[in-house]
Amino acid sequence: MEIKEIIGIDVSKLTLDCCHHSSGSHKEFDNNLDTIASMVKWSLQVSGVSKKKLLFVFEHTGLYSDQLIQFLGGGDYLFNVVPGLEIKRSLGIARGKDDKADAKRIALYGYRVKDELKPFQIPSKTLEVLKRLMSVRKKLVTQRAGYIATLKEQARILNKQHNKVLFKVQGKMILTLDKQITIVEQEMNQLIEEDPELLDLYRLITSVKGIGGVTARFLIVYTVGFTTFESWRKFASYCGIAPFPYRSGTSIRGRTKVSHLANKEGKSLLSMCAASAIQSNPEMKAYYDRRIDQGKNKMSTLNIIRNKLLARAFAVVQRRTPYVNTMKFAC
Repeated sequence: MEIKEIIGIDVSKLTLDCCHHSSGSHKEFDNNLDTIASMVKWSLQVSGVSKKKLLFVFEHTGLYSDQLIQFLGGGDYLFNVVPGLEIKRSLGIARGKDDKADAKRIALYGYRVKDELKPFQIPSKTLEVLKRLMSVRKKLVTQRAGYIATLKEQARILNKQHNKVLFKVQGKMILTLDKQITIVEQEMNQLIEEDPELLDLYRLITSVKGIGGVTARFLIVYTVGFTTFESWRKFASYCGIAPFPYRSGTSIRGRTKVSHLANKEGKSLLSMCAASAIQSNPEMKAYYDRRIDQGKNKMSTLNIIRNKLLARAFAVVQRRTPYVNTMKFAC
């Protein structure tokens, strides 16, 4: 694949600001399906190349970029969806900000890395629905946790007889959120059960002791069925559990630590998996206790276990066989 021209697109709620890198031509389009077709037609005309030599580059903006992704993917156009932070850091210091300037910067970024970019792989409809349901579940769980914490503090301080309505309303909200979370989880499980490939992945991942259903769904969705990350190490970096050195010359000798640039949800889920594995998996418990007895740092040990679990999840998917606990065969 030889990319000749780049179109940078700044995606917002209502508009698409497009910039052709070579000529600097700019045009704004409405962000809807009808005008997206016009945008593609304009891009082909201004670039003067075939669709197989034109690459569209834009930031991931969640719901607002969904129609653009679906249109370009459905028409077999080449495009790449890039994290905004990656574009921002690659271009150095930038002064000022508007949609036209952002489109130009995105086009410049695409031109600089065009030989490295790989065409975006659109997740299946099931994975897209799963991702949205996971987002809704996360919000519901957060709201429920907030009500539970508030109610607990109020019960400690306030007189229940004098605040019956206060306690009653919040109690009902917690019950309602419990019900809605259950409905969302049932729908996600149903979607997985109806897709043989996803069901196979789900069973393989949950065969690793310590990894539960919530984390398994997260891994499936954010790796797009284990197709977008070449190794578990890259996904560990994405989740913020990969340790990196911090040193320079002879004067700076900081401790090796994980980066704050991470998918915080994945990091949190893997932390809970590690804590669960220490409690329920004799192998992990023995490993944890041995390192602690040696005076090793608890968080460092916990992070190693997070990486071990993630590595095992990727391994069972690669082998297509469930995880086997070899410790039980040890003499």
